Amino acid sequence: MTTVLRSTALLLVSAAAAAGLALPASAAAPDAAAAAVARNSLNCRTWVDGYKGFAECTNNTNRAIAFRVTIVCGLWPDTAGRWITLNQGQRGTSEGECGGGSGAGSANWQEG
Repeated sequence: MTTVLRSTALLLVSAAAAAGLALPASAAAPDAAAAAVARNSLNCRTWVDGYKGFAECTNNTNRAIAFRVTIVCGLWPDTAGRWITLNQGQRGTSEGECGGGSGAGSANWQEG
């Protein structure tokens, strides 16, 4: 994620230079706090099984954070599981189920 932040910052600086814009020094490098957040966020794994989708996450932050699984359901409206709140260091699983169609095609997670 740090590489993505650095690449994004370099791209923005390059685009601004090409457009002849001056940027403050802070815009030239990613914020240290943002980089720390990127390293210390939820660590999740997702999977599907038939009509169900799952997200198992561990909270690597120093604060409570909520998440839920989001599921792509083939030939049926997409759905999401219930919100799970994790305190620092906790792990939990959110699951949801497609109501019909051809089953769960993929799963991801949403923080909120």
